[in-house]
Amino acid sequence: MDKEYDTIVLGTGLKECILSGLLSVDGLKVLHMERNDYYGGESTSLNLIQLWKKFRNSDKPPAHLGSSRDYNVDMVPKFMMANGTLVRVLIHTDVTKYMYFKAVDGSYVFNKGKVHKVPATGMEALKTPLMGLFEKRRARKFFIYVHDYDENDPKTHEGMDLTRVTTRKLIAKYGLSDNTIDFIGHALALHRDDRYLNEPALDTVKRMKLYGESFARFQGGSPYIYPLYGLGELPQAFARLSAVYGGTYMLNKRECKVEFNDEGQVISVTSEGETAKCKKVVCDPSYLPNKVRKIGKVARAICIMSHPIPNTNDSHSVQVIIPQKQSGRKSDMYLFCCSSSHKVAPKGKFIAFVSAEAETDKPEIELKPGVDLLGPIDEIFYDTYDRYEPINEPSLDNCFISTSYDATTHFESTVMDVLNIYTKITGKVLDLSVDLSAASAAEE
Repeated sequence: MDKEYDTIVLGTGLKECILSGLLSVDGLKVLHMERNDYYGGESTSLNLIQLWKKFRNSDKPPAHLGSSRDYNVDMVPKFMMANGTLVRVLIHTDVTKYMYFKAVDGSYVFNKGKVHKVPATGMEALKTPLMGLFEKRRARKFFIYVHDYDENDPKTHEGMDLTRVTTRKLIAKYGLSDNTIDFIGHALALHRDDRYLNEPALDTVKRMKLYGESFARFQGGSPYIYPLYGLGELPQAFARLSAVYGGTYMLNKRECKVEFNDEGQVISVTSEGETAKCKKVVCDPSYLPNKVRKIGKVARAICIMSHPIPNTNDSHSVQVIIPQKQSGRKSDMYLFCCSSSHKVAPKGKFIAFVSAEAETDKPEIELKPGVDLLGPIDEIFYDTYDRYEPINEPSLDNCFISTSYDATTHFESTVMDVLNIYTKITGKVLDLSVDLSAASAAEE
């Protein structure tokens, strides 16, 4: 190991790999280490044999499921908003040249016992069975207001300061019903619970605009895109980027011990008898367990099926959100499905996930409302993992720890964490005003 680095990154989860790439591009000398012999950490992709080893303690999956190699089952499955922050980071760093994306077929919401397509435009609002005739007109007016809203143009504000007015108050102005508010807040603005109603409306309006702009981008059935061969490609693409800019990667480093000086500042990392000095350490919570606290738990079901999720217009890739109110929970439940169209399963097989912030210790019972929407299932695995967040003060110890992945099936919360850490490390805000069309060639 080289003797001294600006930053040592521990763990090759997606967040760590993006940071490693960004810091390398900035000219910092980066050493990146991982205790496993594969990339991805918590956010890795598994083939069928690896999946069986992890959940069934066997390396012999049933032959009828097809070749193990044809499966790329993401452990933290998330779609990307086509105009979202992650895509901007991919373009900013030119990582788009290492991977191919494809639009996701459908975006749906569970409402009053049924699965409905999420209306994203004024026109779609007029056609959806989610609302009655008069409600549709009111919703269309609200959608047009959001579409035309420009933070820098007071003429579009209709006399309201959205940094002060709450979302509840803004929506009341348009007279929308609780039912409509439910799908707008959770399926369009992608809030995880109902706290947003009492917060300033600007955030919700911006989130709705992002959904609408992403939706318009591919004229498809959803605002989302997803990499071919699954998300396991992402950490590796950022690892390649880091290597191009002189970053050093080491997998299979079993014992990575972070060493501190008397003032409690990080000075080096030791692994297998070798020591590398550094100014800063970036890692996931598992590498510095005494500097994080548990904040929750994610429950998930991983399913292999031979058909798409019912009532989603035969979508080969789809997200369904079950807002908290619809299932009597404290936060939303998410369904995610992908197939051979994104090369994550052989032809005729579908990988579906049901995930939620765990509110009990019984994932089988808790996830039932989501699993029931999937129809017949060939194989199902239940799993829970704890979520952690850092409690250290990076300005004192120079340790920058990411927060564990949440239950959402989209990337916006994940990338915000990365950008915040990047700013803490460099003192700079990443410029994401990029030409979004740079990613479109890859998506075709």
